[in-house]
Amino acid sequence: MPITRRLVAATLPLAALLPGAANAKPAPDFTAIDVDGKTRSLSEFRGKTVVLEWTNEGCPYVRKHYSGNMQGLQQAARADGVVWLTVASSAPGKQGHFPDGAAAKSWMSAKGAKPTALLLDPEGKVATAYKAKTTPHMFVIDKAGQVVYEGAIDDRPTSKVEDIAGAQNLVAAALADVKAGRKVATPFAPPYGCSVKYKDA
Repeated sequence: MPITRRLVAATLPLAALLPGAANAKPAPDFTAIDVDGKTRSLSEFRGKTVVLEWTNEGCPYVRKHYSGNMQGLQQAARADGVVWLTVASSAPGKQGHFPDGAAAKSWMSAKGAKPTALLLDPEGKVATAYKAKTTPHMFVIDKAGQVVYEGAIDDRPTSKVEDIAGAQNLVAAALADVKAGRKVATPFAPPYGCSVKYKDA
C-alpha cells in the first residue's frame, strides 16, 4: 500500500474501513430485561455480530416464520458465533404481550426457539430506538457496532408458510456477507408483517 494511502487509512475509524461501512449506521445501545430477569445491553456484545429480531407470537407473519424457518436461522447464526436477540415490544393489553418472563419462556419452549436471549420491551424503548415497524423486523449489526442490514426477513411479504421455500432469505444473505468480509449486497429491504404494538399506538 502506498505511504499516502496508509496514512489516510490510519486516520479513519475502524467502522469506515469495514465492508459495508458506506451504507452502515451506528446501532443504538440499549438495556432491556431478558426472560430470566437479567439486564442485557447491546454493549455487552461489543465485538460480535448481532441480530435483532422483533417478534409478536400472535402475528400470522411471525407464526409463518416460526414454523421452523426462524428457529433454523437462529441455530445456524449462533453456530457461527452470532448473538441473536429476539425482542418482544408489544405493550400490555396488546397482541403478543408477554406478562412476564415465564410466559415468554413457555412460548420459546413450545416453538423450539433458540435465540441468545429474548428481551422484554413492553414500554417500546428498544423498538423506538431502532424505529422497529413490524413483526418480524430484522437488524444485523456488525462487529464494529454498525447496522449493516435492516428490514424484512426475506423477499416474500406474505403470511403463507409455503412461500418460505422459494424466498431469498435476506438476513441469511447479510450474515453470509458479513462472515465473508464482504459489503452487504442488500443493506435494506422494506419490512413486512404486523405493526409493532406500541403502548400509544
